[in-house]
Amino acid sequence: MKRLAAIFLLAALGGQALAAERFPLSSVRLTGGPFLAAQDTNLRYLMALEPDKLLAPFRREAGLPQKLESYGNWESSGLDGHMGGHYLSALALMYASTGDKEVLGRLEYMIAELKKCQQANGGYLGGIPGGAQAWKDVAAGKLHADNFSVNGKWVPWYNLHKTYAGLRDAWRYAGSEDARAMLLAASDWALQVTSKLTGEQMQATLRSEHGGMNEIFADVYEMTGDTKYLELALKFSHQAILDPLAQKQDRLGGLHANTQIPKVIGFQRIGELTGERTYSDAASYFWTTVRERRTVAIGGNSVKEHFHDEKDFSPMVNEVEGPETCNTYNMLRLTEMLFMKDQQVRYADYTERALYNHILSSQHPRTGGFVYFTPMRPNHYRVYSEVDKAMWCCVGSGIESQSKHGEFIYAHDGDELYVNLFVPSTLDWRAKGVRVTQATSFPDEGSTRLKVESNATFTMKLRYPGWMAKGGMKVRINGKPVRIQGTPGTYVSLRRAWKSGDTVDVSLPMTTRLEQMPDKSDYYAVLHGPIVLAAKTQLFADEKLNVMADDSRMGHIAQGQVCPQEAAPLFVSDTRNFANKIRPVKGQPLTFAASGLVRGKGAETIRLIPFYRLHDSRYMIYWPYSTPGNLAGRLAETARIDAERQALDAQTIDQVAPGEQQPESDHAFAGEGADAGVAPAGRWRHATGWFSYTLNDPQREARSLRLSFARGDAGRSFDLLVNGELVEQVTLDAGAPSEIYTRDVAIPAAVLEKSGGKLAVMFRAKPGSIAGGLYGLRLMR
Repeated sequence: MKRLAAIFLLAALGGQALAAERFPLSSVRLTGGPFLAAQDTNLRYLMALEPDKLLAPFRREAGLPQKLESYGNWESSGLDGHMGGHYLSALALMYASTGDKEVLGRLEYMIAELKKCQQANGGYLGGIPGGAQAWKDVAAGKLHADNFSVNGKWVPWYNLHKTYAGLRDAWRYAGSEDARAMLLAASDWALQVTSKLTGEQMQATLRSEHGGMNEIFADVYEMTGDTKYLELALKFSHQAILDPLAQKQDRLGGLHANTQIPKVIGFQRIGELTGERTYSDAASYFWTTVRERRTVAIGGNSVKEHFHDEKDFSPMVNEVEGPETCNTYNMLRLTEMLFMKDQQVRYADYTERALYNHILSSQHPRTGGFVYFTPMRPNHYRVYSEVDKAMWCCVGSGIESQSKHGEFIYAHDGDELYVNLFVPSTLDWRAKGVRVTQATSFPDEGSTRLKVESNATFTMKLRYPGWMAKGGMKVRINGKPVRIQGTPGTYVSLRRAWKSGDTVDVSLPMTTRLEQMPDKSDYYAVLHGPIVLAAKTQLFADEKLNVMADDSRMGHIAQGQVCPQEAAPLFVSDTRNFANKIRPVKGQPLTFAASGLVRGKGAETIRLIPFYRLHDSRYMIYWPYSTPGNLAGRLAETARIDAERQALDAQTIDQVAPGEQQPESDHAFAGEGADAGVAPAGRWRHATGWFSYTLNDPQREARSLRLSFARGDAGRSFDLLVNGELVEQVTLDAGAPSEIYTRDVAIPAAVLEKSGGKLAVMFRAKPGSIAGGLYGLRLMR
């Protein structure tokens, strides 16, 4: 209580003064280049979506007739309505970025229809199936929260967060007073639902992914000045994540990555508004540890949606589910907030890196489709959404990301103008009566020109990128060289009484360099300036990849053939300083050859190009490296490991990764007294009652189950049932040969004969014991 009172006092005193401010998105217009192309492509994607299909879950839950049937995929499998919230945000952002009246009309229609749903529901607004009763149970304290569910509903607070954020953005970017009133009504509903929950109950609920609900309520507090919303923001702040971060402890290994980033955005927002350093320090430490220890070359992080061991990036090159685009979307939001507090070039450098190499690369330039996972595995590929089929989270964040590319190009602090990104654009600095135009072909050319079109005195602060060489930046004002004070990783200040027509020419020469995998293993990415270079590859000459995802539950994963690691091209050199062997191809901007350096299929014809321009193909981003003398041994060891892996995959019909959101949801997880967590050995699932999954055996090939357990759980006893039939009574073994071990259990023929291709596998605890922990489950041929 004392801490809460102190936070309220700090808030009353005005919180932390931000050192810089964003320009309104409507004050910046893109005028060319890849970001404008991405914005235009996204506009077409946005307008191809059908509003009444997105509204259908809300109308259903409000008891109103549906005008059109809901979209399928994630929009009709438990996360119903989440895309409608993203759509509000994307429309609001696109309207602010373009002034397009048709976009505004679409937004106003969505708001008007959602208003009817909210009125019918007495303040509640959501598309969660059976949401009304589920929330009544929560309000009554009848709740069980797991990592990805509350009372059996798939991440319900996460789902609602998208709607709340959409309403906020409709008011913030498009001035919708109806959206503001609806957000306040929805916030009051949330206050009522959580009013009787104890602190312990609330924290238990926050184990389930809940998006940035703490950020939303902090925003509502700022909008209204009413401390009841600040108290709600604090109530929605997950202490199990906050406390270690505030103590500068990295306990992120094994956690679902994008569950944590929005929480941290909320911590930073609370810190801004209250001045409570615990929250803002936690956010700063989180950003630093994720950026410096857990991020790959493109600016993304995580494998199979989870943070892995920061000392072992082997999953990054072995798995096909690489960095998730949502993670980078949210990391960019956090980065911008931290920059506004403290104008460090490292924040702008990261933003540039992530925007070009992950966000831009995640949009198909022709169809506008979005990428969920970007594999770092050599020789794999990506799949893209189609507008009427895929309703993944990364589609939702994608339509937002590609609608706000003008947001971070410029910022201001008093009479200081920060130029953060080199993007063709115009800035209308209305408060100063200043207009600035930036013309550039960056990154095809390492230069930019800024033209001031007003008479005014101010300081122009140019980012001196950290990727440049010392002394590399050159500046001319009206054609005359200017001596600058600054080094890479700082801002160069140009203060003068500017005259209309003044020009600033900035030279930004780029060099080609290598970036090793963060764990210092023998994998290298190639960058030219901030741009990640990649190469197209093929498994065989006539291969035709299906790069458009279907509408299946897991369609966002590129399911095509996985290339053996030893078949991938690799860098072979007797020294690790081989960047000088990667040379530009004359007459082809940002195109490079690596003659004599690359070994493998098609080595001499391989060309490295910006990854954001590489689509519809297998590719190489991280290249294996070997000396000539170690090459044969490396290839043999890689082949052995990959053969073992592929043999296991070939024997596996279906599998579940216990404790992971998508695999559990896709396999109909259910349970009583179930829990999940992370241990040094990996993620686990156990229960004091029972838990179950439904495995698929479409060709009726199944013969056994392969179960993974931990030696540390020795002595636990439970029953293993398949389709309701007891198959085995399990007691975990103290004498297991390794920390994680497997046990194969045969499935009786009688059970298989009447399975219908579906096998419900249940783990039921013996009295006084625990079922599990289960670390892995495979259905074997």
